Amino acid sequence: MHEGMVWDLVRDTVDFAEGVRFDREYVWHTGAVAVLAVDDQDRVLMIRQYRHPVGHSLWEIPAGLLDLDGEAPHIAAARELAEETGYEPGQMQTLVDLRPSPGGNDEVIRVYLASGVRVSSAEFERTHEEAELISRWVPLSEAVTAVLEGRITNGTTVSALLALQVLRSAGSERATQLRAADAPFMERPGRD
Repeated sequence: MHEGMVWDLVRDTVDFAEGVRFDREYVWHTGAVAVLAVDDQDRVLMIRQYRHPVGHSLWEIPAGLLDLDGEAPHIAAARELAEETGYEPGQMQTLVDLRPSPGGNDEVIRVYLASGVRVSSAEFERTHEEAELISRWVPLSEAVTAVLEGRITNGTTVSALLALQVLRSAGSERATQLRAADAPFMERPGRD
């Protein structure tokens, strides 16, 4: 129906069950990755970025689109972390997978937990809304409080922070059960 700069609007006719057929419109999305970077002081790396659809700058974790052909999601996540914050991960594990709005789009997001984070030697030029990014290390407990008080509202960030809080509450044995960074990603409908 519409081909956009980042995603497309499509209409499908669904043959749901015997005699049940209907049309659905939704957004085809490239998919995305995000990184919850944690340092040895149990602080998380947050960025403040302007988000035009909501007309506000939001505190979020670094994230980006899966828009480079053939780039593995965990490689894209490490690249986005470096581009947006100037840091690179030492180790990454899959923290949580999301389908943020399955009634309206097919977007999938994988959130990685990064540890051993260090300053990146790569330099990146930031443009558009990324030119004004601010990054800050925030104690996990303060970030979780900000979620519960409604000051952090980005769905990916909320999910990541609360997932990490659950891990911390469950103890170290649960953290060892996280999936590898290159674990299979969620399946999505084919695009022909």
